[in-house]
Amino acid sequence: MTIQDIRHLFSRPLVIAVATTCVTAVALAQQPGQQPPQPDPAALARQAELNARPDTPGTGRFPAMKEEVASLPRHVVYRPKDLASLGSMKLGVVAWGNGGCSEDGASSRFHLLEIASHGYLVIASGRILSGPGAPPREPRAAAPAAPQGQLPPPRTKVSDLTDAIDWALAENQRAGSPFFGRIDPALIAYSGWSCGGVQALQVAKDPRVKTLVIHNSGVLNSGPTNMTGVSVGKEVLQTLHTPTIYILGGPKDIAYENGMDDFKRITQVPVAVANLPVGHGGTYNEPNGGAAASVAVSWLDWQLRGDSQAGKRFVGDDCGLCKDAQWSFERKQFPGTRGTK
Repeated sequence: MTIQDIRHLFSRPLVIAVATTCVTAVALAQQPGQQPPQPDPAALARQAELNARPDTPGTGRFPAMKEEVASLPRHVVYRPKDLASLGSMKLGVVAWGNGGCSEDGASSRFHLLEIASHGYLVIASGRILSGPGAPPREPRAAAPAAPQGQLPPPRTKVSDLTDAIDWALAENQRAGSPFFGRIDPALIAYSGWSCGGVQALQVAKDPRVKTLVIHNSGVLNSGPTNMTGVSVGKEVLQTLHTPTIYILGGPKDIAYENGMDDFKRITQVPVAVANLPVGHGGTYNEPNGGAAASVAVSWLDWQLRGDSQAGKRFVGDDCGLCKDAQWSFERKQFPGTRGTK
């Protein structure tokens, strides 16, 4: 496994400098006699600033909130605050894998609150470990020791994503649940960032899923990896049975080559790739999740709700992303589109 692979695993949607420190620490841990470096003070200050930011309700019609729910341990639920305001509209469900496969289900909170505000129940693996609602910082238990030359196991599981969907669909049928009758079982998506995006690809074969949104991620080009705790290689792409979009950070994104290679290999379903040249850190910490969250919402509205207006960002010779100078956009296998751009 290369240092780039390690960076892919330990990336966090918080501060790239922190991710770099984690990478260096892991690399040095595999070299006896060397001490890992201390965290960068500037990165820690940046993280403290992010933690101090209040949650935002999103820009959609349904101001959103996040919470932990006792009946779904090791997950964070993002939803409209006032479920009655949905009226006859049913919630779609998005299961989310965190960057680094980390256990911080609040690490992409602005992005996930934005999606929830548009009428989605978004469920992230992990707990609220940063930002509002996080417990006081305590020394974290050390990760289990890994054999020489290997990485420690991730702190979330691939099955956390399917567990999230199982729970949501059960709540939809449970009398007394706040979600009773409020979820449309046909509106299911998997999504994730970096290592969490690979987790989403690993559950893509789930027959309940209707679309995938893969952020700053892709299956490693260097061969099978166990970064998610389960060995995965490019063969997982053959399990895709739904329209899929990759949202990448351009050539400076450490996942760029992997994601673009995935796009080229996928031939059996409609697939798109949208690049915003911001690197691997994406726009997660920008207000309301920034430009990437906006594209994700449009994709979900189009693919799950059949919103043709949202679909205009992706199809047609003059599609919205085709004309948007900040984005580079490619697609293939979509009916009614010419070529791949």
